[in-house]
Amino acid sequence: MKLNIFNAMLLLTIIDISSGGAMAADYKQNSFTLAYDGAIIENVKGKVNIHQVTYKLNGIDISANVYTPTDYDTNHQYPAVVVAHPNGGVKEQVAGLYAQRLAEQGYIAIAADAAYQGASGGLPRNVDKPFNRIEDIHGMADFITQYAGVDADHLGLLGICGGGGYALKAAQTDKRFKAVAILSMFNSGLVRRNGFMDSQVSTIQERLKQASDARAQEAAGGEIIYAADTKLTDEQIGKLPFDLYRQGFEYYWKTHAHPNSTFRYTMSSLLDLMNFDAASNMDLINQPLLMMAGSRADSLYMTLDAFKDAHNSRNKELFLIDGATHIETYWKPQYVNQAMGKLTQFFGETLK
Repeated sequence: MKLNIFNAMLLLTIIDISSGGAMAADYKQNSFTLAYDGAIIENVKGKVNIHQVTYKLNGIDISANVYTPTDYDTNHQYPAVVVAHPNGGVKEQVAGLYAQRLAEQGYIAIAADAAYQGASGGLPRNVDKPFNRIEDIHGMADFITQYAGVDADHLGLLGICGGGGYALKAAQTDKRFKAVAILSMFNSGLVRRNGFMDSQVSTIQERLKQASDARAQEAAGGEIIYAADTKLTDEQIGKLPFDLYRQGFEYYWKTHAHPNSTFRYTMSSLLDLMNFDAASNMDLINQPLLMMAGSRADSLYMTLDAFKDAHNSRNKELFLIDGATHIETYWKPQYVNQAMGKLTQFFGETLK
């Protein structure tokens, strides 16, 4: 039985929200296909530069962008930051924006497309499993700590939306990360299982059956079944029940669209997602921890839930971005500036 449009949209783990009225950031107008305002158009000596790189992770080609600071010199040592993108997002969107802003502050920053997603390799396309996303973060650390000029002893991690949840899990065991920052954290497993704000608890078993059937079909060599693969009209988007989803469509489909970004994921991924919880084992994080979220974000409950259990962090801070919804932290200058001000302070104290 197929999910109706309402249920299909509630399955989205991707979405982080930007309110209407945003100015479009056209990837077609950028030589690096960056889809955010103020993006680097060309590399200029003496300024922040972008380096398009590819590396192997478990046999899969990973596509990444490395941002280097002003007057970058391979003979110098720089702190570095790994940036994990939202679910369904790509490195050319919000992850790239924050990576560029961090490079402006003197960090080498890397943003990579998740395996099976974006410009990275892996088949079938758009597999979205927690293990893979966590391994992507470890893989970025592997690569960037070998990059010319990087001081591997001063490595930070910034996770955004779904990438924020996976960053928490990666940092629990990977102590190469000396400081961990999270923006607009989204607990992918919790939402895939219970629905956003527990709106789908009554259909958990039905959806697990769909995922199981999809896996069986894949194993038999049949067609790959995708969830969240519905195209909605503006009218349908306007009727979605949460700001997160309405503004997410605005950001990902209109103002900051990129051809490698997609909401869809393999239905069989739910077998791994629905028993996953990004907020579990938070006591394993002993690194400095900064968790940021919009004060008006309807996803805020996920940040609060994870933050309260980080009992062993050497120092932890919850920072609310005044007035912001979830997706507005992705692009609205006044909210990005608030987040960057706090990140500059946090990483300045913990990495430099």
